[in-house]
Parts: sequence; C-alpha cells; structure tokens
Amino acid sequence: MSRDTGRFTVLHLSDVHATESGLLYGAVDGAGRIERVGDYALAAGITPEVVLITGDLIERGNPGAYPAVAAACRRLEERLGAPVLTVLGNHDDPIAARTLPHHTAGHVAAHTIDGVRVIRLDSHRGELDPAQLEWLAAELARPAERGTVIALHHAPLASPLPTLRRQGLANADALLAVLRGSDVLAILAGHYHHSLAASVQGIPVFVGPSLAYHQVMDAGPDAVAGHDAPMFSLVQITGDGVSASAIALHSPDPLFTQPITRPAQKATHVS
Repeated sequence: MSRDTGRFTVLHLSDVHATESGLLYGAVDGAGRIERVGDYALAAGITPEVVLITGDLIERGNPGAYPAVAAACRRLEERLGAPVLTVLGNHDDPIAARTLPHHTAGHVAAHTIDGVRVIRLDSHRGELDPAQLEWLAAELARPAERGTVIALHHAPLASPLPTLRRQGLANADALLAVLRGSDVLAILAGHYHHSLAASVQGIPVFVGPSLAYHQVMDAGPDAVAGHDAPMFSLVQITGDGVSASAIALHSPDPLFTQPITRPAQKATHVS
C-alpha cells in the first residue's frame, strides 16, 4: 500500500452515463464498463488506494440505472480492496442517487484513506452553493496527515474545445479562494469527456476522460462529437508531486510486440 511504496494511487473514472435500458446510444454499457476497469486493474497489477468516479453516473432521465451502477461500484470495491467514491454531475438525480454507496447521508463528505483526505463535492447544478463552500473551508482549516484530494464533476477551468469553453464550474473563483493556502494536492474532475491537465493557482487539476464516449477535438467550432473510445485515468501522488495517465479501455491492434531484454544477473558463490 501507499505507506510502503510512498505512492498513493487513485483510479479516476468519470462520466459513466448508465441508462435504464443498459445501453447508451444502443452501444455503451456504462455499468459494464465500470466492471471492465476492474478487469484491467487486476490484469495490470494496479492496486489503488481509492477509486474516484467524478460524476454523470447516469444519463439524464434514467434514475432507474442507479441500482446497476451501485452494484458495479460495490463489486469493484470488493475486487480491488479499495473504497469506490462517487460524486454527482449535471446528469445525476440527487434524490435517486442516495441509493449509491456512501451517499445515504448526503453527497458531500470527507474520507480519510491511508492518511490522505479525499473530499467529495456536489456540483450537479454547475456550481458549489455557499453552504458547501463554508463547510469546505471549515474542513480544510484542519490539515490532513498526507494532504487532500478534491473530487467534483465540474472543473474549475475551461476546456480548450470552443463548444465546451463555458462548461466549467460556474463559481470557480469562489472554490479557488477557499483552496488557497490549503493542503490540497490535486483536484479531480470530469464533465468534458476528454482528458485535461493543468495547474490552477499552483494546484494540479486533472480532468478525467469519459467511460461512455470521448469528445474529439476536431468536430469543428459549432459541434461536439462523441466517439466510442472509453478511457479512465491512473493518478499517482508521491512526495515529489502528482501525475495522471489516461488509459484506454479498448485495446487497439498492436503494431509490434517484442520481449524486453533484461541484463543478466551475475551468479554469486558463497564458500
């Protein structure tokens, strides 16, 4: 675990868009893709301390999809031996979402995992209300042992896509004012359906790609285009900094595969 390796690992998923029929656009099984992330992590030997899913767990108008999402989250938690924490996005239903794990008492909370504090915020309306910001300020007044990670749906910065440029957190300045001078190590968000890494007022911000569909950059200035290219992120926090790597859930055909040559170890003799 992280205290042995010095590395705190987060599997960052986002924008699942599960539907009551089971298939978004007749092709995308959102809950099933959560399961496939578990398959990938186990096959790759990834042992995260926590899994964060940053919103849009269902497609708008599909509250009946929450039981399948909840079951997929519980299954992933069991398989990886790590808590699966979710936040709400603009497609989510705050009442129906209370069936999700860790949401019975509300959609905003702080969790301490191996010394790292993970804070879940609720931006399903596109902004953070004053009560939430006041709670956050009080929570951050007490530094965590190993720092804090913030998880919310709407990123406090704009997308480079012209059609999404105004879709970030509406009151980003208010959030950043609360975070100034705090122990926050990183902000994890979603919503844009494409990965994005930035530093805002010295805080790393990682927007995770979508499990449902990927928004390409060349759809033009007046359109968005979703492609069936599901991805998630591997976020790692060390004493030296924070990194995020996007991982494709679909495997393209390889151009080549070759073994890795390792230097031979010299034999030692004990007389």
